[in-house]
Amino acid sequence: MTIALPSFRLLLVLAALALAGAPARAQNIVVMVNGDPITDYDIEQRSKLDQLTTQKTPSRQEVINELIDDKVKLKEGKKYGVDPGVTDINQSFEGMAQRMRITSDQLAKSLESKGVRPETLKGRMKSEMVWTSLVRGRFKEKLLVGERDVAQAVQAQTGDKLQIEGTEYKMQPIVLIVPRGSSSAFQETRMKEAEQYRSRVGSCEEANSLFRSTPNATIRESVTKTTADLPEALRKVLDDTPIGHLTAPEVTKAGIEMVVLCSRKPTMIDTPKKREVREKMYQEKYEKTQKAYLDELRKAAMIEYRNR
Repeated sequence: MTIALPSFRLLLVLAALALAGAPARAQNIVVMVNGDPITDYDIEQRSKLDQLTTQKTPSRQEVINELIDDKVKLKEGKKYGVDPGVTDINQSFEGMAQRMRITSDQLAKSLESKGVRPETLKGRMKSEMVWTSLVRGRFKEKLLVGERDVAQAVQAQTGDKLQIEGTEYKMQPIVLIVPRGSSSAFQETRMKEAEQYRSRVGSCEEANSLFRSTPNATIRESVTKTTADLPEALRKVLDDTPIGHLTAPEVTKAGIEMVVLCSRKPTMIDTPKKREVREKMYQEKYEKTQKAYLDELRKAAMIEYRNR
């Protein structure tokens, strides 16, 4: 029995039927951006994603503008070698899912249930990654926020006169071990030893060399604290201690404790309010800079509307 092969015309019909399940307007190009098309389907997908993430319904033109911006940003990114790969995008997608306390598969299914392809979200994530890297990299100096500007802004907001500069202390704690249950005589002996060590040490290097080889004594790794981190009494002790010398010994649960002061220098004091103001000032600078950058790129881009 001979089986007739389907004709070429029939194959074309079958192919058309197979595509019937695809978005009907997927090939309807609305805008060309530097030779890259934006279709009705792209607009429909981004519109659904925006509604899902913002709980607002954007206008068609707002969505088109977003997609044009994405095309412009991605092209600029490639110009400077900023082009995240599939692995980078997938990691970002997985990170978003983790923050939502779900798996990436669950996030994908959740999007699909709302009519949004996961690739639509990944596309937006890619443009955001590229743009953030570009702006921060190219305008790093311009985005810097001066500490005096921050202090003045805080003062203007609160009316309080702030201390702009403080002190940064770098030090290493030292402990002469006194076992629990030791007699007061033994403790007194250790205190005398501590005073002898104070007279011998004149630098952090000497302190490390001495206490790393002294039995029943330990010197810890250096720590750095600022004026804002320390109580006033301890600040006074450190201010009165010469650099490289030991503070007066104190009895603690660990034994006899001292601190060797390695450095003391002026620094800018940070506070929660200053951090809040600094972040706000940075964000304002970032928004202004990225808007001017994007406006410049859009003016230079070849944007051709079709079938509006």
